[in-house]
Amino acid sequence: MKDLFYHIDSVEVYGDTEPLFFIGGWCASPKDLPVELKVLADGKEVEYQINRHERQDVVGFSRALQGTNPECGFELLIYDLETLREADAVKVTAFYGQDQKVIYARSGAQIREMIDQNKTHATIDDWTTGENGTRIHGWFISMDELDHVEVLNGKDTSLPFEITWRRRYDLEKIYHISHESTPGFEVVVWKEDLEEDPSLKLVFVTSGGRIVIPVQTDAKSKTPKFSYIRQRIFNPTYWKRGWKFLRKNGLRATLYHMSEAANGGRDEYHGWFLEHRITEEELVEQREMQKSFAERPVISICVPLYNTELRYLAALIDSVIGQSYTNWELCLADGSTNESVNEYIHENYAEYLREAREGEEGKIFYTRLEENYGIAGNTNYALEMGTGDFIMLSDHDDYLEKDALFEIVKAINENPQTDILYTDEDLTDDTGVRFESPRLKPDFNMDMLCSINYICHIFVARASIMKKVGGFRKEFDGAQDWDMILRCCELTDHIVHIPKVLYHWRAYEASTAGNPDSKKYAIDAGKNAVAAHFERCGYEADVRYTNVFILFQPQIKVKGTPKVSVIIPSYDHADLLKTCIDSILRKTTYPNYEIIVVENNSKEQKTFDYYEQVQKEHSNVHVVMYPEKGPFNYSAVNNFGASKADGEYLILLNNDTKLISGDWMENMLGYCQRDNTGIVGAKLYFEDDTVQHCGVVVGVGGFAGHILTESMRGDAGYFGRLLAVHDVSAVTAACLMIKRSTFDAVGGLDEGFRVALNDVDLCMKVRDLGQLVVMNPGVELYHFESKSRGYEADAGKHERFKSEIRRFRKKWEKELEAGDPYYNPHLTLMYGDCRLRRPGEHFDIIDEILREDQEESASL
Repeated sequence: MKDLFYHIDSVEVYGDTEPLFFIGGWCASPKDLPVELKVLADGKEVEYQINRHERQDVVGFSRALQGTNPECGFELLIYDLETLREADAVKVTAFYGQDQKVIYARSGAQIREMIDQNKTHATIDDWTTGENGTRIHGWFISMDELDHVEVLNGKDTSLPFEITWRRRYDLEKIYHISHESTPGFEVVVWKEDLEEDPSLKLVFVTSGGRIVIPVQTDAKSKTPKFSYIRQRIFNPTYWKRGWKFLRKNGLRATLYHMSEAANGGRDEYHGWFLEHRITEEELVEQREMQKSFAERPVISICVPLYNTELRYLAALIDSVIGQSYTNWELCLADGSTNESVNEYIHENYAEYLREAREGEEGKIFYTRLEENYGIAGNTNYALEMGTGDFIMLSDHDDYLEKDALFEIVKAINENPQTDILYTDEDLTDDTGVRFESPRLKPDFNMDMLCSINYICHIFVARASIMKKVGGFRKEFDGAQDWDMILRCCELTDHIVHIPKVLYHWRAYEASTAGNPDSKKYAIDAGKNAVAAHFERCGYEADVRYTNVFILFQPQIKVKGTPKVSVIIPSYDHADLLKTCIDSILRKTTYPNYEIIVVENNSKEQKTFDYYEQVQKEHSNVHVVMYPEKGPFNYSAVNNFGASKADGEYLILLNNDTKLISGDWMENMLGYCQRDNTGIVGAKLYFEDDTVQHCGVVVGVGGFAGHILTESMRGDAGYFGRLLAVHDVSAVTAACLMIKRSTFDAVGGLDEGFRVALNDVDLCMKVRDLGQLVVMNPGVELYHFESKSRGYEADAGKHERFKSEIRRFRKKWEKELEAGDPYYNPHLTLMYGDCRLRRPGEHFDIIDEILREDQEESASL
């Protein structure tokens, strides 16, 4: 038998302000002997940093290594490049037991060549050509100092441009660059400067020379050429991520992931939509059924027109005329600069114009405006034309599914108190026959609506509400619909979400959906609309732009300085606890707080030494001794800590966390102070800056689970969930804030949930009080998950986990059956990536529980 197994996966040189030589791989002994690695240059040790990680793929694949410690993966980071350059030979030697083996060796000449060839890394990620010009996104990392950047056309003529540098979280992990670096760039070249020659080159002038990167585009093309796609495929950023994904998830999942990444999931969704689309036979049935509705309100569909392309206008009007619900009126206010729209409507739809259909359902009201009054003004004219009970808004170049109005009126009949309705939507292309990018929305979520206009289309409001808010406001042009939706939703709680894709938003270059850069003013308008909403509701908010188009992260200003108690359960691992408390004491900007450490059966003397030291140095840190002995009970320990707290607000915090954002306490408190809010949660990261928690979905995995985990820090996530403040069913108690009064009202944590699901249960109880649970991604921490007590690995822990799942499923059976209101029913519960749900989803642990329950019942 071999006495040592190893493999070098990659050797790289990364250039930045602090260049490094990187060696990654794995090394393991089948005898499970400890393995120590040393880097030697001409036989002398070289200092290095090592990061170790699990390699389940290795120990699971090799029979000889089964049962050995899976933490055999390593990353060696060597910053002393000069020593490597000057050496004649460089080796990495593994020492295990009494033996040693060289696992990597290169000559000095080879090392020098590698360093010289890898001084610079640069890539074009993507580019878009819009009506204003071309925007180029990419990144640039170099050991040499960057002097300046130039943009040249094909004739090597220098062009004027703007460049913005940004932080890139993905590159920080992949290339081990500092958090202060800003290697990502956006270059803007104006349209008039591209007319003579549309080809482009980016030139980065450094202390070591000029690096020229051609941009494979032309003025007529709006999408990357094949050479660009090839460049992306062979970009180290992407294949390194792919290798990590393959190791963790296996070949089948990786091939699926690659397929979806290649086409953005378009083919899968397009097929899914066609499977679920209304059929002609069903439309015939609906046309008969709608005649017997108890409520048959008139729906006024209000549309502002402005130089609308006639084929798009025809698609919109035809989609309305073809509706299976017939009691509608289409109100068109035309502010065009020519008569083409006017002539087209009168030539092709004269039989539907109001004067031709007096006394009948299904009428078109058309008005030719004297001038263009802008988006808000033109829409207000359309609103004035409407005589219906409900007002529906639509853009002039989109179209409806033929059952849209039927589903809306059906929902009104099911709940006659309904004041506002909205539906799901997707994007369609210029042809209108390809469907992609579904917007599968949650039920009404006011905090999400304050971060992003997730409602958008279709939006329907009772005419009396629309009249009360006073129409659209010109000063919010660009986000006029968002402003209107916010004002309407402030006036009622009777808001219904119809989880069906009933609207197709056309994405092409001149549209907002296809080219957001064509309406940059929408960002300022959106920010003002959200700020105005908070002001009307009596709050002052800092509406922070996320750098994702029209996606904000509002933070509500704290009123007063109420006391906050941070409760941290502790069992040994004094180093973890110290890291946690040090980060709080060093970074927290809120002044009025205390830290209560709940000591729970620690054994190590250094733990108690640390308790004594930290209390002596900080008067707001207190250690209380949990009196009970026996098995760990997270709920009981936290309840005991809460009983010793003085604060009006409690923060439950794990000891294996580390603060990132200094304003974390203010950001939680601002929301938690609201009368309608009971709990505020935080965004947590693993050590590698991938997401560990950003909200819990009830039903995932058959009980409850995190979604969008392992997304890169900085990613927006599905529908902006990783950046938007939004309401959720639950958050993790690894870090959450709760009102003391709310905590007491629900009886604290249920001590029947000793370890798992106690936090989700707490959130569910708070929601039963009618209070919100808010997920605030502006509160960021690292979470070194389960280091302080280990994973659910052994048989005893697994059985305990199953018993807590059983208890949770029984206690919240109705809620699990109904589905999480903050998660669309068409999204998967089996995976955490918000992919489309498919028939046959099941959960291994639930199958195991049900099988055991059936066997137990059969034996009685």
